[in-house]
Amino acid sequence: MLVKVKFRGIQKFISISEAKLIELLECAFQKFGISLSELPNAKLFDDSKTEVDHEVFEEVIGANTGVYELSIDGVSEGFVSEAPAVGQSTPALSQEDCETDSTVILSDEGPQGKRSRPNRSDAHALVDEILRKKPGGDNVIREYDGTKMLSDSTRRKMVNILVAEIMEKHGKMPPRHIREMYAQGIIELFPYLRDPQTKHGYEHYYDSQSGQGYLSWRIKTVQRNNSHRKSPISIKTFDGGPTAQRQVAGTSQHSDEDCVNAISLMKHSVDEETVKQKMRSTFRYRRNMVEDPERCGDVLAEYPRFKDVKGLIEQDFVELFGEATSNTFKERWPTAFKDKIIAQSKGLHRTAELQKLFVAESKSDREDMAQGRKRPGKMAAAQAEKLLVVFQKTGTSIQQHLDSIEERRQPYLLATGTKKSCIHGYYIILDKQAIACQAVSAVGAFDELFKAHFVFGTSFNNALYKMYTFIQTTIFEIDIGKVRETPRVAELRARLLHLIS
Repeated sequence: MLVKVKFRGIQKFISISEAKLIELLECAFQKFGISLSELPNAKLFDDSKTEVDHEVFEEVIGANTGVYELSIDGVSEGFVSEAPAVGQSTPALSQEDCETDSTVILSDEGPQGKRSRPNRSDAHALVDEILRKKPGGDNVIREYDGTKMLSDSTRRKMVNILVAEIMEKHGKMPPRHIREMYAQGIIELFPYLRDPQTKHGYEHYYDSQSGQGYLSWRIKTVQRNNSHRKSPISIKTFDGGPTAQRQVAGTSQHSDEDCVNAISLMKHSVDEETVKQKMRSTFRYRRNMVEDPERCGDVLAEYPRFKDVKGLIEQDFVELFGEATSNTFKERWPTAFKDKIIAQSKGLHRTAELQKLFVAESKSDREDMAQGRKRPGKMAAAQAEKLLVVFQKTGTSIQQHLDSIEERRQPYLLATGTKKSCIHGYYIILDKQAIACQAVSAVGAFDELFKAHFVFGTSFNNALYKMYTFIQTTIFEIDIGKVRETPRVAELRARLLHLIS
């Protein structure tokens, strides 16, 4: 077995038996002040940043393939699969080397120093061959050939087939390049499954940065069924979404004194155009408040005209992202997305609530909007709808509704009218306050609700997170690659964008 040890910027290689490997590991762990008996308290991650179960740790180390990171008390030590060039010497490791701040690296190479790795150009042929020879694989290919997409059940069948093959050939902890190769093979064999908004297009099957994706999920499920350990963790960080700090260009910056005077003036002004002009001139000053965690909850108190001067949310959103982005949802939803999402939703399990939405679809814009949301996990359609919009009969006091709110909720719509099919107006409810919507249609009101998250820097409701991030990245095309998305969201985007194109 070849082992590479890196210390003081120098890499050295040695040949070592498995028994000596244990001694080497003990040497490497001296810096942590622990013994191998304490190792179960540590965490080991493979190259996809998925935690390795303790039950298979010895098997993984014995196989010495892949890239591993050992974390003890928050400190990490890397184990990387790599070999010396042909003919490179393999000097012995000295005790002095062990006492340095070193990184131990395991190698899976043979005598010639070559890694056993399939050629990525063969990924298409590999996936095709597996599906054609495995039971049920032909059905996957036939469905795609007929529809240019895969249903959820067929996609699960394909992933199960491929993961079974991966783990049979590459063990319980297949390395990152193997997972990437199979993910690449899927979208090469089925190009309409490619997500056009990600770097490689296959991240919903395997994302090497976060360790997420359908392939990793299935691998971990198989591991968990065998070892009853916890799910994989992600180390990828995201800096997008409504609460992200943003560089705003094209807006003049007024002095703090001028901004304070403008805020005072518009609180009492009866001229809406004056209010809008002063709100525009204080935009940067307001953004500093929105992006300050200790002050963001006071924005409505400082700028109360949001509540009665319609269009201020739209105005701030345009300052953030521009006119073209602001118009995106109202332009693309009715023409490019609405009918296709409704068609996709008809493949979901038909609950009573969902059936009611299908029946009502042609009667009201409100139901049209409900059709557009993705089902958030296993939450019932009726439950999700109540987190998005609440109906109140005309004549009922809005203040009474606000007083009835027992705890802070994420922004939602309050629709007022004589009945649900006859809505007269909409309000955005935020922090137990009502903001009058400029729009009179459900689609327009939802557009304002979505934008309010960014204008006031408030996070999406957890239960509706998938729906909101889908709309953010797929329709508005904001913060692509900067927000956490589930493979389900990416898969739906891939389907719809290919249908639209």
